[in-house]
Parts: sequence; structure tokens; C-alpha cells
Amino acid sequence: MKKLAVVALGGNALLRGNQRGTAEEQEQNTFDTLENLVYMIKEGYDIIVGHGNGPQVGNILMRNDAGEHMYDIPQMPLDICVADSQGGIGYMIERMLRNVMKKHGIEKDIVVVVTSVVVDKDDPAFKDPQKRVGKIYTKEEADKLASEKGWDFKEEVKADGGWRRVVPSPKPISIMNEQTIEKLAREGNIVIAVGGGGVPVYIDEKGDVRPSEAVIDKDAASSLLGARIKADEFYILTDVPYVYLNYKKENEEVKEFLSVPDAEKYMEEGQFAKGSMAPKIQACIDFVKKGGKKSVITESTKLEDRSYGTKITAEYDK
Repeated sequence: MKKLAVVALGGNALLRGNQRGTAEEQEQNTFDTLENLVYMIKEGYDIIVGHGNGPQVGNILMRNDAGEHMYDIPQMPLDICVADSQGGIGYMIERMLRNVMKKHGIEKDIVVVVTSVVVDKDDPAFKDPQKRVGKIYTKEEADKLASEKGWDFKEEVKADGGWRRVVPSPKPISIMNEQTIEKLAREGNIVIAVGGGGVPVYIDEKGDVRPSEAVIDKDAASSLLGARIKADEFYILTDVPYVYLNYKKENEEVKEFLSVPDAEKYMEEGQFAKGSMAPKIQACIDFVKKGGKKSVITESTKLEDRSYGTKITAEYDK
């Protein structure tokens, strides 16, 4: 049986931090990133692509806000904004990947699945929203919006005197249509799914699917999907070629291989930043502990070069 891999693209794969975010910029970034999947396709992998949506969903929220103020257009809730970003980014990835494959003489169908992901409505994250989204406001604007809309705000560390809306980021429990996603992938189609961590929903006491005002970590959702459909390998493509200990310090150390016990030990020691590397490491640990053979964290341009990337496995290979 061919190997099945889930590949999670980081937000920088589509939009660089120093860019305005035009469609042309994002298309070029996406094309360049997807070039790195060609070797996996040629190696015969079945592939599912997950992706981030942080900058894009933030922009959608800002357009929401501007539309309400300028044209009295009702703002859409966060779950709709996440779904919008899934569709737009998924379309862009599909179109760019078709062009990449045409360049390399590869023919495959590509399917975008706007994916709902179930969370627990009683997840502790709902009582402690931490994920910053949308634009930066003044304290006065934030207080007004908090009063009018019931939004939560926290001070923005990147801007003196600025405040940003914060929303919960609950753990994903299950992936809707996961068996269909698996079937499509194992039939040889490239599937783009759980974009931005998926559209967060919960199941109410009647069994109905209800929207959740939250965002889900895309690495956690991609890891869960991979584990539940028994994928062989899980890749997180980010902006660094390795996982490091003592990152950016004089005693910085590259970790090319990590066993799950050592990765957990370093997590407990606080070696990995909570807002960046820690959730990636946790997603890799979870995938392996649930039966996956290997997780890899690497820079998107280094995917084909096996000398790069940190490999996380249950135990060190002997």
C-alpha cells in the first residue's frame, strides 16, 4: 500500500510577514511552496494538505468591521469567516498546485473539502480566550466593542497601547467527513482539508451541529486528521529547517531526531515557545502516540532534502 502523508502548510507558506497580502503575492508564495511537494507526488505518496489561515482570517474580520462601519453590512460570525478563508485559500492552493503539476507533467485530481471540526463546548479554552485575531484597536475602541458586542480583548504585545480581540482556541475532537477525505486521498486524489484548523463546531444536546466562536490550531487539527485516518507520516512546513533547543541563544542546539519521551521532556522544561513551536511539537507528539510512524518539522523549501528537518518518532531508530 502507498504511504499516506498529511502535510500542514504554515501561514508563511502563503503570506510573508513583510507583504501587503495581495492576491498576486499569495499566489506566488503558494506556487513556490507547492513546488516542494512534487518529489512526494513522484515518490508515490498519497497526500492531504492542511494549511493555516491566520493572516487571511484576520483580514476578513477587518473587512467585516469596515463593512459594518461604512455600509451597515452585518458582521458575520467567526465560524463563517473561517469557512470563507478555507474556501478562498483552498481554491488558491488547488489552482497553484494544478499549475505546478502541469509544469512537471503530473496529472491528478485535486479536491478542496471545506471541513468542519468538532470541539467540546465546555473546553476550558472558552473561559480563557487567548488567540489574537483581527485588527489592533485603541483602548477606547476596544472598551466600546467589548460593551457593544461582548468581545474579549487583550493588550497587543507588538504595538504600544494597542488592543486586539481574543477568541478561544479549543482542542479538536473529531473531523467531519474524515472517512471521505481518507477515501479520496487513498484513491490517488490530492485533498486539501482542515484549512485554518477547520470550521469550529460543537454538537448540542439535541445532536444538532452548532457554530463555535473560536479558532482551532491548524497543526492540531491536521495531526488529529492524520491519526484518525491512519496516515503514515505527518509533516509541518514552517519557516525554520529544524527544531532547536535554546533557540537563538549562544548554546543553541539543532535536534535532528527526537523520541516522543525526549520531546515531552523538553516541552515540560519550556524549551519551545507557547505561541510558535510548542503547539507544533505537541501536534507531532500526538500524531505518533496515536499510531503514526513519523512526524517531521522542517522549512518548506527543505522538504525534499532529507538532511534537513527534525524527525519525531516513538523511539530513536537503532
